[in-house]
Amino acid sequence: MSATLPISQSQAEAPLPAARRDLAPLLLVPALALAVLPFVSLPTWLTLTVAGLAMGMMIFIMASGLTLVFGLMSVLNFGHGAFVSVGAFSATMVLLPMRGWLEADSLLANLGVLGLAVLVAMLVTALIGWAFERIVIMPVYGQHLKQILITMGGMIVSEQLINVIWGAEQIPLPLPATLRGAIFIGDAAIEKYRLLAVVVGLLVFAAMFLTLNRTKIGLLIRAGVENGEMVEAMGYRIRRLFVGVFAAGSSLAGLGGVMWGLYKETLVASMGSEVMIMVFIVVIIGGLGSVGGCFIGSLLMALLANYAGFLAPKVALVSNIVLMIAILLWRPAGLYSKSRG
Repeated sequence: MSATLPISQSQAEAPLPAARRDLAPLLLVPALALAVLPFVSLPTWLTLTVAGLAMGMMIFIMASGLTLVFGLMSVLNFGHGAFVSVGAFSATMVLLPMRGWLEADSLLANLGVLGLAVLVAMLVTALIGWAFERIVIMPVYGQHLKQILITMGGMIVSEQLINVIWGAEQIPLPLPATLRGAIFIGDAAIEKYRLLAVVVGLLVFAAMFLTLNRTKIGLLIRAGVENGEMVEAMGYRIRRLFVGVFAAGSSLAGLGGVMWGLYKETLVASMGSEVMIMVFIVVIIGGLGSVGGCFIGSLLMALLANYAGFLAPKVALVSNIVLMIAILLWRPAGLYSKSRG
């Protein structure tokens, strides 16, 4: 028998080596922005970049809820766009009656009304998401084909219900008075609302990242994905936790719907289904279940679309598909798959 080598106390107390961080995807956004700079003037580049970042943040807010549900719960929710539409239309219950406050030349009053509208939209979509998961999703867990069919049907039904409740005509949704127009930095014009969208997107990303990586709830969610039976054996109701994840993802879609509706300044019942292709491309590019990958993918897609729309409008029509193909050829599982952490 071979002798066992003794382990010294210093070796036993030595910390485990830190996991290597994958920094390559983080460099894609600045690399894309810098690659375009030689082809346009600096003011134009600044305007296009801020506009792309703002659009990317709004796409991220809408897609972040889906990447949680899709990646963590393995639910193919093709009805996610319904929560985007419902959130935007729910906000009109606050924005339209309080239009006078939105027309006031007061940033505090404008943001107060917007905050209340966002709160209502997120509460409504969270409640609808909870009911949707209990009634529609729960019977088809683990059956992806049925999930696709039943959630697409749910989105079609929701669009018709929106037409019944709010009417089939478009609803104008003008921006608050203090968020109209642009700020000029030299010759570069930067729209005020786009700056607000960037701030809101960064706050949502920070909140999600900290929740998933620095809280007990985030630890339970990630542990439940890896080994749900073990988490259940420890006394935690993992199914109830995942219902909460679904409701949270739905509320984020509602928030994204409000931001997107104000960006378009017009609401239609089909607005949710119109953005679903972008949302799914972002989720695939980022890697299933990765909030960081979803964030980077959203910025890449929006920036590329903005730059291409200015430099080569015909290329902009297929820029999303080209980006997805390029990323998947490089990393078939997405920028940050669950296997990469």
